[in-house]
Parts: sequence; C-alpha cells; structure tokens
Amino acid sequence: MGHEEHKARAKAPVAARVITCSDTRTPDDDTSGRLIRDLLAKDGHTVLDYRVVPDDPERIRAALDEALADGRTQVVILNGGTGISRRDSTYEVVTGLLEKRIDGFGELFRALSYREIGSAAMMSRAVAGVAGGCVLVSVPGSHAAVRLAMEELILPELRHMAWLVA
Repeated sequence: MGHEEHKARAKAPVAARVITCSDTRTPDDDTSGRLIRDLLAKDGHTVLDYRVVPDDPERIRAALDEALADGRTQVVILNGGTGISRRDSTYEVVTGLLEKRIDGFGELFRALSYREIGSAAMMSRAVAGVAGGCVLVSVPGSHAAVRLAMEELILPELRHMAWLVA
C-alpha cells in the first residue's frame, strides 16, 4: 500500500495534548500554545489537555509520563525548550523517551526554517518520534516556528502518523 493510500485511510481526528515548556510563559500569554490548540481544533482534532510547565527536565518528564499513561492520548505536541541555551531541556527529555524517531521531521523543519530565518535554523532541535504508543512532536516555542511546523508538517500528516502508530 502506497503513501497516498495510507493517508486516504487515516481520516479519524486525533486526541492530542499540548505542552508548552517555558520558564516565562503562562496560560494567559502563551500565544504559541494557543496557536497549536486553535489549529488542532480547526482541523477537527480533540485537545485532551493543555499545560505550561517550567523548562525543567523532571517537570517535562512528569507531564509526558502522565500523557503516555492515560490511554486516550494519540499525539503530544510540545513547544519550547528546543534551543541550545543552558535551560533548554525539552529535547533531552523527549529523545530519552523515544522508541522510534521520525528523523525526517527535524530535518524538514530545519530546512523550512532556514528559508525563513537563515543559518540560525541549525540551532533548532525540533524532533519527533513514537513513545508508548503515542506520537511525540517537539518544536521551538516561537509563534512563527509553531505556525510553520503545524501548517507545513504536523497537520498534513497528523492523522496518518496516529493511524500508523495505532
């Protein structure tokens, strides 16, 4: 069965969780987390949970463990903490959980970002993969990066990825 046939079968909306990893954002001013939720809803998906957690490995891991254990979550989209500063720790937590990596996601995200922001795109550690029967996608926290990732990569393949993992 080819790619297009797979996509044609993968029509069901997904149950997702959104986690913003940030020491400075709150649910009131988290425009990136709001954008993810809005785009998911507009595409017919269900957002089971949304939260902002500090950029702290233990807190990020606890939020992911909860999401992976609930039995309903098909996809977790994280934003923030993917850079190279001392406090950025989302990448390490996510990659530590992955059973399978979707290397093409990070590669494509950086290639698309390069067109928008130039060489700084190489510092993005956007990553995706599968853990505990769920798709995990981790993107930078900037509004522009979230929009790019959601519109160009995540939403076009979200149903397909969830279907394949299920």
